[in-house]
Amino acid sequence: MSAPPSASAWPRPPVHHPPGRRRGPGPAPGRERLRPRAKRRSAMAPAVDRAGYWGPTTSTLDWCEENYAVSFYIAEFWNTVSNLIMILPPLYGAVQTFNDGLEKRYLAAYLGVTVVGLGSWCFHMTLQYEMQLLDELPMIYSCCVFVYCLYECFKVKNSINYPLIFLLVLFSLIVTVVYLRWKEPVFHQVMYGVLVSSLVLRSVYIVTWVYPWLRGLGYTSLGIFLLGFLLWNIDNIFCEFLRTLRASMPPVVGAVTQLHAWWHILTGLGSYLHILFRY
Repeated sequence: MSAPPSASAWPRPPVHHPPGRRRGPGPAPGRERLRPRAKRRSAMAPAVDRAGYWGPTTSTLDWCEENYAVSFYIAEFWNTVSNLIMILPPLYGAVQTFNDGLEKRYLAAYLGVTVVGLGSWCFHMTLQYEMQLLDELPMIYSCCVFVYCLYECFKVKNSINYPLIFLLVLFSLIVTVVYLRWKEPVFHQVMYGVLVSSLVLRSVYIVTWVYPWLRGLGYTSLGIFLLGFLLWNIDNIFCEFLRTLRASMPPVVGAVTQLHAWWHILTGLGSYLHILFRY
């Protein structure tokens, strides 16, 4: 087999999608392809997006990291490998939960974070629509598991709240059906925000009125998550500036400015601490 082309030899696609912006709703791959839009660039920002192993982007989102800039086989290298924090620590937590004989809801929470990490890895590695769903839908499902665990933390051990399970499953099904038919990323983000907001309110109630000695852990988890959310927004809003800044830096130093990767790291750490908080 011949070796893959070098980075300098990779062809550049004629059009690009706006980094960190919605490409707009459209039919799923296998039907009509989404029509790409030209990517705005500042005068100093080089056209560093390249073609790669997985072919043209079909996802409805394309983030700020330059595509195939590091590896011919990974579309967004740093956004991909940063998902390790959402895969390895939760797997360790799941093993420890099983060995310690803790309730299955905590095992489900750890495994849910792992599934999100694997889905996000596949999405950022390929930028394909199917892999985007593998990232975004498990975010809803795992967050529903988090909600169940947190709202049941005062109940008798091994008890099951069937009405709450029914409501969360129904919510997940509705979000899934609507999102598959209406391919609007903002809808997914709003639904995810609703679940996160319920977790925040419940956590504040617990550390304020029930277990004040958990205030440090609870607020640390929340603060780390909010910092990640802040960096996620900065990466979206100031993408052109960040790309221009990275163009003037050595590649390893420029990797520090991949703020979407920091979102993965911080939310992964925050989620892990939040599971510990529910014990």
